[in-house]
Parts: sequence; C-alpha cells; structure tokens
Amino acid sequence: MRYTTETMLVGLAAFLALLGAGFAADVPFREHAYVLFVVLAITTIVMMRRIDFSGDKMIPLRADTPGDRTGGRVVARSETAVNTASAGSTASIAYMDDVVRYGVIATVFWGIVGFLVGVVIASQLAWPDLNIQPWFNFGRMRPLHTSAVIFAFGGNALIATSFYVVQRTCRARLWGGNLAWFVFWGYQLFIVMAATGYLLGITEGREYAEPEWYVDLWLTVVWVAYLAVFLGTLVRRKEPHIYVANWFYLAFIVTIAMLHVVNNLSLPVSFVGAKSYSAFSGVQDALTQWWYGHNAVGFFLTAGFLGMMYYFIPKQANRPVYSYRLSIIHFWALIFLYIWAGPHHLHYTALPDWAQTLGMVFSIMLWMPSWGGMINGLMTLSGAWDKLRTDPVLRMMVISVAFYGMSTFEGPMMSIKSVNSLSHYTDWTIGHVHSGALGWVGMISFGAVYHLTPKLWGRERLYSLRLVNWHFWLATLGIVVYAAVMWVSGIMQGLMWREYGDDGYLVYSFAETVAAMHPYYVLRMLGGAMFLAGALIMAFNVYKTIRGDVRREVPMGTPALQPAE
Repeated sequence: MRYTTETMLVGLAAFLALLGAGFAADVPFREHAYVLFVVLAITTIVMMRRIDFSGDKMIPLRADTPGDRTGGRVVARSETAVNTASAGSTASIAYMDDVVRYGVIATVFWGIVGFLVGVVIASQLAWPDLNIQPWFNFGRMRPLHTSAVIFAFGGNALIATSFYVVQRTCRARLWGGNLAWFVFWGYQLFIVMAATGYLLGITEGREYAEPEWYVDLWLTVVWVAYLAVFLGTLVRRKEPHIYVANWFYLAFIVTIAMLHVVNNLSLPVSFVGAKSYSAFSGVQDALTQWWYGHNAVGFFLTAGFLGMMYYFIPKQANRPVYSYRLSIIHFWALIFLYIWAGPHHLHYTALPDWAQTLGMVFSIMLWMPSWGGMINGLMTLSGAWDKLRTDPVLRMMVISVAFYGMSTFEGPMMSIKSVNSLSHYTDWTIGHVHSGALGWVGMISFGAVYHLTPKLWGRERLYSLRLVNWHFWLATLGIVVYAAVMWVSGIMQGLMWREYGDDGYLVYSFAETVAAMHPYYVLRMLGGAMFLAGALIMAFNVYKTIRGDVRREVPMGTPALQPAE
C-alpha cells in the first residue's frame, strides 16, 4: 500500500492545524491556521484517493504490464531509464523525473502568478484607486509579488533543474526515495503559507524574509531535506568528477540555509501567535538583514542560476564550456567575494563608515568574477553563433547572460558612495533589480523550461518554435521598456529630491516628485504587461508540447515568402 504513512502524517498535520486555530492567541494566527487546515485537509483527501492497495501481499486488483517491474522492484513507467557504461559493465539507472516534471509545471504556474501580481501593483502605483483594502492594497501585494517571482518562480526553477542536472551529471538516481517529493510539496506549502500570510497582514517586515517564525521553521525543515537529497545524490554518484554546475547549486543550497537561519532568529510572543521579535536590534539588525538580503540575491538569484547556465547553455548549443578552468575560478571568486558586499545597501546610515566602505570595495571587486562568468557563458557559443538565427531557446539563454553582465556592472557601480547618494531609495534601484530578475533569472529559467519540456515528456520537439520567438521578443522588449523607464524616472527622482533653491529650501515637495512619476509608472506597467504576455505564450506552448501536439510552421531562419524569380 503506497502513501499510507504519508497520508496519515498529512492528516495528523491537518488536525494539529485545526487545534492551532482553536487555541490561537491572536486573530491573524487563527486565520492562517484555518488556511493551513483547509490546504492539508484537501491534500489528505487527494492522497487517500491515490493509495494503491495492489501490492504483492494483497489481492491483485490489476495485472502487471511489461516494464512495470525491473530487477524485482517496481519502477514507475513515467520515469526515464537510461543505460550507462561504467567500468566495462552496463547498469540500468531509473532517473527520478516525475518530481522534475511537476517542478517545471510549478515554475510556469508561479511565474505567471508572480508576473500578474507585479502588473497589478504597478497599476496600483499608477492609479491608486486600484488599491483594495485591506487584503489587496500595495503594502500587502508588493511582498506577494517579490516572493512569488523570487521564491515561487525562481525557487521552483532551481529545485526542478537541480534535481535534473545532478542526476544526469552524476549518473545516479535522486537519493532518499520519496524525500524529493517531500521537498517539492513542502516547498509549495511554504509558498502558499507565505503568500496567504502577506494578504492577511502577517509579516516580519524584512525584505525577502517577510514570513513569520512558524513559516520560517517549516522552510528550514524543507531546505534541510533539499540539501540531504542533493548531497546524497552527489555522494552516490557513478561519475567521479563533480561537474561545475553542481558546485554552484550546492553553494546556493548551503549558503541560503545559513542566511535563512541567522537572519530569521526571533522569539515568538506566543507559540500559538503570529507575532515574533527579531533576536537583533538597531544597526546590528539592519546589517544582519542586508547581509541576508544581498546574499539572497548573490546565492539564490545568482549562484543557483549560474549552475543552470553552466549546464543548459552547453547542452542547448551542443558545445563544451568555453573554459572549464575559468568556471572554477569564477565559482571560488564569486563565493568568497559576494558574502561581504551586503553593507553597500546601508550607505549614509548609522552603520559605521568602515563597514560601508568594506561593502563598496567588495562590490566593485565582484565585477571581475561576474564578467568572467558572463564571458565564459557567451564564449561557449564559439563555433555555434549561427544557431542563434534558428534556435530561439538558445537566443533566450544568451540574452539572459547579456543581462547578467549588464546587471553585474550596474550593481557595483551603484554601490559607489557618490553614485549611491543619487540612486539610493529611487526607482533606479527598481530598474536595476528588474533588469537582473527578469532579464537574467527570468530568461535563463524560460530557456531551461523550453529545453526540459520535450525531453521530460518524450516529445520530438516543442509545439512551436515560432511562439518561443514571440515570447523572446515580448519579454526582451518588456524588460527594456521597464528598466529604461525606471532608470530615467529614478535619476529624475533623485535629482528632484536634492534640488535646493537660493533660499536654501528644497525646490520640490515629496508630493510633487510623486506626481512627476505618473507617466513613468504607466509605462512600467506596460513593460510588465508585455513580459506577462510572453509568459502566457510560454504556458500555452508548454501545455501543447506536453499534450504531444506539433504546430505546422515554417522552420526558424527560413523566410516565410520566397522572392519571385
């Protein structure tokens, strides 16, 4: 009987959530506990319907079909089995790809949710009447957007691709049996609890770390399980060499665990209450937060996706990494330097000046390894640049590396104090973040999804490469419009804030600077809408590919109309 223990545990958790709602010390915790109870109760019902009573020691309810059994154990027919030669012998490896398939679908779903919420809050800034109190105002929707894009979309992309890459590069099945499934579904539960918590007003108020203490504890359990699965697979590998992509994935997993635990150290007011207080205070709290915040960017949004780059670009281009030695130098330089750069978020604050300068210096030094990685990614296409004309998936991956290079130049430049005095707290920072998040993280993730979908579902190719091309141009133009508008508006904003008249008073009131931003906010919303439209096209393309449909279309690189003779 399969899933019996898991079903009982989920049912028990649902009962405990109901008890938590009954004994809640405050209204937000009670509401959140009811949300958890509903989610777990539905999950329990679904799992009970999936329990399989057709084991060997029970009355067989269905006959085994060929391929159901391999070596005396049941192997899911949807898993990918490959033959590999090792030390002169041939062994069968059944890769655990079902969890990767679910991860690809979750990545597409959460991406659309995150981009849609982003368009909504951009509209709220342009037209404040769109704020709906209390659950759907900008203050609650904004962390929903950032968490949905970073942790739901980006996190699922990282989990899915890391599970795929580590199996292929180690020639080993994921370690831990169903533990990989626990990681996937446990992470989805974290996303749901965090998102509903924001809408209910439950937040620690810490950038990129808004969930309250009990959600943080759950994520810690899931993340440790994720580390165990990934590390266990590396340990049992049949390939003696650990490929560089796995180095980046492992650094991302380990460092995020450390950052999450330290930054979220807090004391709850009640074990059945939503509120907690940080273990740090004052400037130490600010430094801890931005040590976490910047390295969440450095390791979650950079190191993890570099692992993606080092696997999928060579595979899609069918070329080896340009310089494997450079990739190792890139790894160690990035890992060492990134962890020190957080204080540049606190220029001209109560943080000691030496700490601010330290963050600035390390940020500038980061430019070198970052561009080393960019060059390595781009030069991997040496001898295959012609493929950009016919392969929009590869084009999407290459543009992501270009955005990575631009963002990692702009970031160190903005960390310089004289530049930061103008850019800090303005929309220039928003433009910088989105050029990296959408241009680098979004595009490399889209490329990975397009690469994985036909392979995971055994299709000859994607439903339509022409639709991928549409997605590419909509996303690229959307990012350019968004970032360029925010660059212009941010610089204007900073200049207006520090404009003094002859009498020594500020020339513009804060309200006047906000009014001047309106046309830029409208244009930003339009850029985000273009990016969202591209993601919707991707979802349709992925759906049709999974169904096995193939669109009849003119091959990429071929003119639709031939000139008359």
